[in-house]
Amino acid sequence: MQGAIKGARILAAAAATSRTARPVFGRASRAAYTTSLISHTSAGKQLLQPRRQLSTTAPAGQQAHGVAATTATNSEPSASSLVTGQEVHGFVVKDVQIVSELKLKAIRLRHQKTGAEWLHIDRDDSNNVFSVGFNTSVSDSTGVPHILEHTTLCGSSKYPVRDPFFKMLNRSMSTFMNAWTAHDYTQYPFSTQNAKDYENLQNVYLDAVFQPSLREVDFRQEGWRLERSDPTDTASSWQFKGVVYNEMKGAFSDAGSLFATRAEQQMFPGTTYQYVSGGDPAFIPDLTHAQLVEFHRTRYHPSNARIYSYGNFPLAPQLERVGEVISTYERITPATVPMDVKPFGEKLVTEFGPVESVGSADKQTKFSISYLTNDMRNVYETFSMSMFSNLLLNGTSAPMHKALIDSHIGSDYSSNIGYSPYTRQTILSVGLQGIADKDISLVEQRVGETFARVRDEGFERRRIDAALATVELAYKHKTSDFGLNLMKSLSTGWFHGVNPVEYLK
Repeated sequence: MQGAIKGARILAAAAATSRTARPVFGRASRAAYTTSLISHTSAGKQLLQPRRQLSTTAPAGQQAHGVAATTATNSEPSASSLVTGQEVHGFVVKDVQIVSELKLKAIRLRHQKTGAEWLHIDRDDSNNVFSVGFNTSVSDSTGVPHILEHTTLCGSSKYPVRDPFFKMLNRSMSTFMNAWTAHDYTQYPFSTQNAKDYENLQNVYLDAVFQPSLREVDFRQEGWRLERSDPTDTASSWQFKGVVYNEMKGAFSDAGSLFATRAEQQMFPGTTYQYVSGGDPAFIPDLTHAQLVEFHRTRYHPSNARIYSYGNFPLAPQLERVGEVISTYERITPATVPMDVKPFGEKLVTEFGPVESVGSADKQTKFSISYLTNDMRNVYETFSMSMFSNLLLNGTSAPMHKALIDSHIGSDYSSNIGYSPYTRQTILSVGLQGIADKDISLVEQRVGETFARVRDEGFERRRIDAALATVELAYKHKTSDFGLNLMKSLSTGWFHGVNPVEYLK
């Protein structure tokens, strides 16, 4: 754990408007967010030296009534019989690991022709999961992966109907159907207990991502468009509209969401993370339909894909179906965007944002101290930092809770509180919201003192044991969405080149 924190520091605060800051929204009444960052390499055995910085799950589907899974035919190898080096329908088995504690077998495969990666979790669970995802790192804040995620599900080559995704919601027996865009990848997962339904959904999803229609009219609906405020009055003012545009406009109108987003952007200059993958309303209208189509051509390719399957349905038929779809592609070298941040020293950043509707007018400041921490590809350090954050912040007996919340300096932790392992270099943030501008230095002092005390005294043994037991029980407890949650827990690392099986050990 020692030496794990090595990076940057940000102090983020909603300060008085007298501070120099770049306005976010043109509002007459506004608060300001201040961020100070420090970047350096830690030395010696210090656990944490105050360096600072500031920094999405789909709703569950309806429960389905399923049927028993079909069994593999005698001519097809079963998942339980696969061994390293074996080839099945164009896929080569790269690794087979039995994780007895979770009662599963993890099988990693790679498509020989295109290089597509596949992780299959063979487990006696009738709620089977399938997902196909792509690395979708961005180099601007137009929200192209987010808009593409929406537009992809608006019809495809084999299913040219309007919104086949939503039509399947009524016709399918699925227990979950959705798609989401993370910082640097996009995934399309579903789950079902019915074998035929699984096959149907798999076909729809594969055609949607590899052969979408991507009509301009859908781009205008899902992305952005100009429209009269009153469609019946040609003299009325023009307005920007669109599903994603309105969604992100709503997110950016929330003070906490804006604070966390701006703080995180400031931590990663020169990388993909300095941009908003979901889209910044100020930049979404810069995206063109042609750019959307080109982004799909270069990113939604088997060579850039991660495929995940889970449950007790036979694997070989799935490999055959998917293999038929992706074998028409030639291997490419996927596009890359810088992800590693260079040391940048310390800086102070102030951002203006909306005033909270609750709380007193003189306590609109949000302040956060954040740190660039470990490389998320180090699975052990990432887990250690997650535990450290839990012990530091969570619960009334946590050191930071006692120092910040119990002191009543502010109303609550800042919205970016905690450890965020979703970027190449991870972030740990500590802060308060609902404080007065004059209390910024006091919060910074309390944070520094608390880190020093934790470094010298550590945490109580009983709290460490309780935190570890909670993690262990969470992994072992079988729920209806175990396979989906398992996928979520390993996806970020997998898209960054980590062997996903490492997260299961």
